Amino acid sequence: MNTATMNITEKQTGFQKAMRKLWEDHIIWTRQVIVSAAAGLPDLSFAVERLMQNQVDIGNAVKPFYGDAGGDALIKLLKEHISGAYEVLLAAKAGNNTKLEAASKAWYKNADDIAVFLAGANPQFWPAKEMKAHMKEHLDLTLAEAVARLHGKWADDIAAYEKVHMQILGMADMLANGIISQFPKKF
Repeated sequence: MNTATMNITEKQTGFQKAMRKLWEDHIIWTRQVIVSAAAGLPDLSFAVERLMQNQVDIGNAVKPFYGDAGGDALIKLLKEHISGAYEVLLAAKAGNNTKLEAASKAWYKNADDIAVFLAGANPQFWPAKEMKAHMKEHLDLTLAEAVARLHGKWADDIAAYEKVHMQILGMADMLANGIISQFPKKF
């Protein structure tokens, strides 16, 4: 086996693992926020803070490819994603359907904004339609997880989290493969 090919494969594999870790952290800390908010636990603000840091970590991971401005723009969109999810969660917990509807609409709009941003950064490997579908699925599954938790449907909650986990791994792989394919000389 060619040593250069082996090194490229190792770099690609390392990058894919790093992306998976970042996106798994995203769903793990989202889950912790859901659990803490639903139960009114005192660790909620710490979980939210850690989840927000994860958005910075994701944005920083793409800066070597899309520059500081691109990474910072992604961080801003992802922090809005988390803030929006939190508003949805609080409105659902309070049973305020008017706020829930408005928060959900804004949250899904932000998901489309993230998809359009990513598609603009890498249109060949992240087409807008595909990115919007990934983001919508992520939100739909996360919402199902939160609703199940809030209603005390523990088996449904666990099943929903498993679906969230599988979906985010697929999305992480798609994002990593898109960057690897767009910037082959960096790998």
